[in-house]
Amino acid sequence: MALTTWALRRQILYIIVLILALSLLGYIIISPNFNKAPSCTDGIQNGNETGIDCGGSCINACIAQMDPVSVLWSRAFQVVSGRYNAVAYLENHNKNTAVGKINYRFRFADANNIYIGKREGSTSIPPSGKFVVFEPAIDVGSSIPVYTTFEFTQVPNWVTVSQEKMNQLNIVASNIVLTGENTSPRLSATVKNNSFFIIPEMNVVAILYDADHNAISASSTYLQNLAGEESRNVNFTWPEPLSGKVIAKEIIPLYNIFSVKLK
Repeated sequence: MALTTWALRRQILYIIVLILALSLLGYIIISPNFNKAPSCTDGIQNGNETGIDCGGSCINACIAQMDPVSVLWSRAFQVVSGRYNAVAYLENHNKNTAVGKINYRFRFADANNIYIGKREGSTSIPPSGKFVVFEPAIDVGSSIPVYTTFEFTQVPNWVTVSQEKMNQLNIVASNIVLTGENTSPRLSATVKNNSFFIIPEMNVVAILYDADHNAISASSTYLQNLAGEESRNVNFTWPEPLSGKVIAKEIIPLYNIFSVKLK
């Protein structure tokens, strides 16, 4: 009887030791998750975040707290018969937040609002301000695109941009001259990078307006590797006379703010 009792006690002791060992092992495995400092990639809202892994000190902004980008207008401008350039004029109301890449879609309809085509692409959204999306050489055959709509086709991933970087980046257009308005229009300008950043790629869009500030045409050109404090001459041409008298000219430089780098 005493031997049986001792064997039982020994078994109980082994079980207790095993339970303690397993408990210790479990604590070693699990405890880092409990003691881990809050981060912007842990899938939970913690620290000073205002959403899950967004807001506060996180670089990603919370989509629920962002205002949608406004489409101020969208138009298709004839270049030659059957070919058009499309422009969407937009405004980002969100301060210090931008989108590195987002997909979009233009849709075109004729005077009877019958669908005649679309053009899809991707772009970046600059922080805090007005910008454009430009699509060149759209072929619609014999149709005439009277109605043009624009939309983003995915949810934007808003990322915070430092105010210091925004203050330093300053692209200025000057010496804007339009010639040959009634024959073969040509617009020239000087684009200067008034910062120390190198801009690897830049699209420069020119929009022409009439006396009522209605856009009557648009064109685009491309610059590569615009160095800090560098100036470049840009030119825009149209193969046919413009449809109205040009009163105002707007030059809009477009680049991905996340791709710029210091010298």
